[in-house]
Amino acid sequence: MSTDGPPSRRSRDGGASTGVSRREHARRRRARAYLLSFLAVLGVLVIVGGVAGLVGAAQGPRVTGVQFDPDAAVSASGSRMILTTSQSLAEIDPSQVEVTPAADVTVQTSGRSIGIRFTLPLRDDTDYTVKVNGVTAVGGETTATLEQSFRTPPLAVYLLQRGDTEDTVFRTGLDGATAVPMYTHAHIEDFRATGQHLVMSVKDDSGASQLVVTDTDGANARTLPLPGPGTVQDLQTADRGESIGYTYTPPDMSVAGAQASVLYTASLKDADADAPPTRIEVAGQPVSVAQWSFVPDTDSLLLLSFEGRLLLTATAGEGPVDLGAAAQIEGIARGSATAVILRADGLFEVNLQDGSDVPLVDAIGTTGYLGGIVPVASGATLRQYTAAGADAAGSGSTLYRVGADGTSTPVFTVQGTSSLLQTCISPSGRYAAVLVQPDAVSNPYDTSYDLPLPRRVETHILDLDADGTATEVSSLDAFDISWCRVPLR
Repeated sequence: MSTDGPPSRRSRDGGASTGVSRREHARRRRARAYLLSFLAVLGVLVIVGGVAGLVGAAQGPRVTGVQFDPDAAVSASGSRMILTTSQSLAEIDPSQVEVTPAADVTVQTSGRSIGIRFTLPLRDDTDYTVKVNGVTAVGGETTATLEQSFRTPPLAVYLLQRGDTEDTVFRTGLDGATAVPMYTHAHIEDFRATGQHLVMSVKDDSGASQLVVTDTDGANARTLPLPGPGTVQDLQTADRGESIGYTYTPPDMSVAGAQASVLYTASLKDADADAPPTRIEVAGQPVSVAQWSFVPDTDSLLLLSFEGRLLLTATAGEGPVDLGAAAQIEGIARGSATAVILRADGLFEVNLQDGSDVPLVDAIGTTGYLGGIVPVASGATLRQYTAAGADAAGSGSTLYRVGADGTSTPVFTVQGTSSLLQTCISPSGRYAAVLVQPDAVSNPYDTSYDLPLPRRVETHILDLDADGTATEVSSLDAFDISWCRVPLR
């Protein structure tokens, strides 16, 4: 039997066959067909993309995404709207941005994004429209107008109500109809609210101060570390950053080196729950303060020492600037670098950027004795005047809105049987909250608190109209509305 293999196939010209099967031929035909189809589709996509690019260039940039939080915008300054567009953009000037109703903004352009920062909190329960006019792509000529509309939510506030056996911080709308308890304790001296937390100054069974921190719904209560078992007063919060400050006085002032009302700051962030407070020192020495305040939208503190010196420092106390002698800090408007200060020779507006000051404009058409002054971001002030002989029929106290030119309009009045105790402005400046002691003669102060108040108080919420007048929104049987940046003094 032959051992030779099967005979080779021969080509028609007598040479050896390549050995390519019909199956291989079919596979190659399919591959060529797929490649041709792919190239055809790719060509169509390139053409379509080119046409789309030409159309997009002809139409100019358009909005492809928006980031914005209306809830944050009504409660704090500095909220941002970020518009993402279809093309990289030429620089946007603030004059190109139009906001209705009017609002001050700053603008930053980066690649395909426009960041619009609202300088002050926005009005609540209001329809807004933001237009960016004359927008062009980098190297482009076609301009476009970008437009976004939104509605801000109604405001919610926190207030404190003291009772016979326990005190309660509750959350409510401005009408007071939906009040919900957030935190209850046997003895609440004061409280403040930030964007993420509530902080309550309470007294324990021994009478020592504690600072209790919760979420804004009252959950996850914890205590902050304090310098010691003494007294905490003058609790305040910064506009942003979850920072607070307070003064601390040790329980025994007879101990050598003990100081009253030393200023401390602390963080409410959950990550800093166990961090000790920071003692504010100037020139290496702890600072005892008669008054103090966070400066809005900065990392600075304005301090009034017991020696009557007005100091501006960073939050760690470094780089203090002496702004002269002063008797009282009246207040600093949100979004402003100007403080209203009482000096021995009158009231002044002090520029906290360069230290200069000018006399506060005199009010025109007011009568009575001047009491508290609350600066408003618009340059106006709210000023309280008490009539002579306030116990006489028809006399009492009146709150005036005083414009930058001194023009005065009365916005709220109580008769001589009642007293105005405090006025606080909402974040946007739209509302004022006026604390009233009704029937002062038969409504004595409860002196069991370090921050004593009449047993009955009323918070009247006013909507400050653009023409300088006001409309009362509601009256709530509570105090310490979360708009107040400093305690009642």
